[in-house]
Amino acid sequence: MTSPDRTTPPQQQYAERSYRSPAALVGGALLLLLGLWLGGDALLRGVVHTKLTALFALLLGVPLVIAFTLRPQVRAGEDRLTVRNPFRTITLPWGAVEDLRAAFSTEVFTSGGKYQLWAVPVSLRQRKKVSRQAARGSAPRPRFGLNADAGPVPRAMADQTLDELREIKERAAHRESAQGEPVVRWSYEVLAPMVVGAVGLAVMVAL
Repeated sequence: MTSPDRTTPPQQQYAERSYRSPAALVGGALLLLLGLWLGGDALLRGVVHTKLTALFALLLGVPLVIAFTLRPQVRAGEDRLTVRNPFRTITLPWGAVEDLRAAFSTEVFTSGGKYQLWAVPVSLRQRKKVSRQAARGSAPRPRFGLNADAGPVPRAMADQTLDELREIKERAAHRESAQGEPVVRWSYEVLAPMVVGAVGLAVMVAL
């Protein structure tokens, strides 16, 4: 029996974790298919005014749907937490993260403020279901996550995710490479076509 390799580099010990909302991904894909079907039909069969209106509507609608459904993501790396929200990307070194909470939405707190985690929605219905299971004593153990074998205490999906993020934060918070200030970048690749679409659509409606 071989002993564990204790020379594994730190970067190989903790793989980056990624979190997204499956319901948002499915809903976004369906909305895009519907919008492209309707818009494509108008572009192919409509008169000039109808085609331009459909084009500007797609320029506005497609990025908007992508922003709120397909784009949101949370990536937890060894040194930083990256939060991709509809219109902004926030990079937070773990040393800058003070707390993570889930009430009606999931939020990460820093000394300079707080940021919502769009990719980790809070389901009150799921929480109630878990509470009922716990009250009956029939709740199963968590099937995934860092606490998969910790015990039979049930947790809602958002709460399990924040538990994982807190553990990663605790491991990294005092590491020199995990220090720094939050960096916020606006998603101009989403905002620019939306502005063009909104202005163009307003003009076409006015005409």
